[in-house]
Parts: sequence; structure tokens; C-alpha cells
Amino acid sequence: MLPLQGIKVLDMTRVLSGPFSSMILSDFGADVVKIEAPNGGDDTRAYPPFQNDQSAYFMSINRNKKSVTVDTRKPEGVALVKELVPHFDVIIENFKPGTMDKIGLGYEVLKEINPKLIYVAISGYGHSGPWSTRPAYDAIVQAAGGIMSITGKEPGDYTRVGASIGDITAGLFATIGALLAILERIHTGKGDKVDVAMLDSQVAILENAIARYYVNGEIPQPRGNRHASITPFDDFQCQDGEKVMIAIGNDRLWAKFAKVAQHEELIDHEKYNTNPKRTENYGELRPLLETIFKEHDAQWWYDHLVAANVPITFINTIDRVVENEQIKARNMIVTANKEGVGPFKLADTPIKMDNVEGGFKTPAPFLGEDTDTILQEILGKTTQELQELREKEII
Repeated sequence: MLPLQGIKVLDMTRVLSGPFSSMILSDFGADVVKIEAPNGGDDTRAYPPFQNDQSAYFMSINRNKKSVTVDTRKPEGVALVKELVPHFDVIIENFKPGTMDKIGLGYEVLKEINPKLIYVAISGYGHSGPWSTRPAYDAIVQAAGGIMSITGKEPGDYTRVGASIGDITAGLFATIGALLAILERIHTGKGDKVDVAMLDSQVAILENAIARYYVNGEIPQPRGNRHASITPFDDFQCQDGEKVMIAIGNDRLWAKFAKVAQHEELIDHEKYNTNPKRTENYGELRPLLETIFKEHDAQWWYDHLVAANVPITFINTIDRVVENEQIKARNMIVTANKEGVGPFKLADTPIKMDNVEGGFKTPAPFLGEDTDTILQEILGKTTQELQELREKEII
């Protein structure tokens, strides 16, 4: 038994934030039925790279799901979704607020059909507030939500975070919201609406940037790989030109580092013997550390600091990440194999449990692969009825 076995999710999402959320639920047993437009389906089916004409982007975030094609631009398609709603526990959508209402599938309508329904809505700015109906993409909310303003090499040099964390954090919070609503329903017997905004999600992960602003009046700026409150917490170029990243989170680690570096004079140095002093005097400390790191190559630093239990890593490119011994030991890269596509690799769930084997079970579906099966099994549609729906281009 997987924890969410028996929970049925109607997935009306596309692109990234919504599919990422429904994938997490599917990883732990939820039966996820993805509703897609008959002509093209999820936008990401057209995103490269492709393997045998199938989008690897789409396949990487839509595992363990079933695909049903329904044209919700037509009244008959909307009616078909309404028929499905009583049979599901959760519906997830990530349209701009008002879109689902406009087509007749908004929360107020669906909760009348199924009072126990949990309606999860992911959007750029949420279902309330003056920005509610604005369109949004990952880069836009990264910029609007402050995360971009603290990312980059130096003040004023703002950079988008490489991963789409505007979408992904919203997907994570939506998953948490769905699970909380499932627990709430156990106590109340009623469904609920979960409203998750990408912008809110960015603000929620700003952590010490907000604290620094309210406590010190400081408007945080990019510091490259340096931490604002912990020193040294930065990258350094070594003798061979390769960089390493270190994180000296306390004075005990500072002493260990100084001993490995064979610069024990730094341990009790009046400007560097405590973290606040190291942070305050980083302008002087940084050039000194740059000189010290160039005394050995990157592998020497890595081997010696690992042996001393001082946090260090190479700055791994993706090819090194997927071959990393720890990533392999944790089974984080799995191979899916689907007839017509062949074997392809994808990242598995990071949630590891002693008694539950979550994560990848089945590859992402072809567009509409499960339409007939779902409509027959859940709604009892006959072969004749399915043929009529196809002739009308409803499915």
C-alpha cells in the first residue's frame, strides 16, 4: 500500500507547476488522470529535446499518470469533465484565475457536484488581490518576488535562478496544500479550495533576506556564492584552475579548515576568530583565502577537507551530478522504458521512506492513451458513445 493509494486526482494542469505537483502525488500512489486537449495536449509535448518524437521535457514530469483527451472549449467536453468530477477526490488546475469559471468548471460549480472535492488552484498571483488576473511565467515571478534581486555576482547584476523555482516551489506548496486538505476532509467530511500563488511561494522562500530587511533596514543584494551571514561560505579557485565550494558554518569548522590548510594562525586571529568577525572583515579575508586555495589543486582540497569533515564540494556540472556516487547510491536517476520511445533517464523522487517505495512506476503516457479505458471504466461509456464523441471531436 502506498500512502495515497485510493486517492483519485483529476489533473487539468499543463507545463510545469501543476504537472510537478500531480507527479508528486502520483509517486506515492494517487491515481492521476491528466485531461489534455485532443489537438496537441500539454504545451510541453512540443518542447525539446525529443526522443522518437516524444518530448523528454514532458516525460520527465508526467510519469505515473494516465492521459485522457477532452476538448473543454466545447460544452460537451465540459459536460464530460463534470461527469468525471464525482469520481475524483482532488482536481488540480493552473490556469489564470477566472479561466475555469469562464468554461463552467470553477470551484463554486464543481463543489456543488462533489462537496468532498479538493480543488487545488495554482496561478501566478493567486485568486485574490489586484494582480490576480495577470499572466505570469517563472522568470516573471522570480523577478517580482525578490529571488532574482538576491541572485547574481554583485549588486545590480540580477540573475534568474537556473532551475524554474517559480513554478517548482508553487508545485511543492500545492502538493502540501492538497495533502493538508485531504487530512482536513478526514475530520470534516468536506472538501476545500487550495489557492497557491507562484508569487507568494517566492516570498515564502526568501528566509533571511526578509529578516535582514526588517531588522537592519538592509535591502539585500546579490553576493555571488557568498552567504550574507556565514563566512567563509563561498567558492574559491584552486591551483589547477578548478573551483570548489566551501561552507564554514561555525568556529569549530573554521579551526578544522585552518589546520588542514596549514594556516593555524587564522584560528585565533583577532579579525577572523569568530563568524561575526569573519563576516565583518570579509573584504580582507577573501583575498587571503584566494591565495591559500591556490596553494593546492582542487582534488587535494576536496580530499583533505572531506577527511576533516569540513563541508566542501566541486561545483558539479550536470554530467558529474548524474554520475555522482551519492546520487547513484540514492537511486535518484532511474530508467524508464516505453514501447515506441525506448529507454530514457529521469530524476526520481527525493522522498525516501523505510516502508514505502514511492517514485517512478510507469512512464509518461502518450496523448490520449487512456481515454477509452477511463471513460469506459469510470463512466461506463460504450464503444458507440466513444465513437460519437470522437466524431464530434470532443475526445
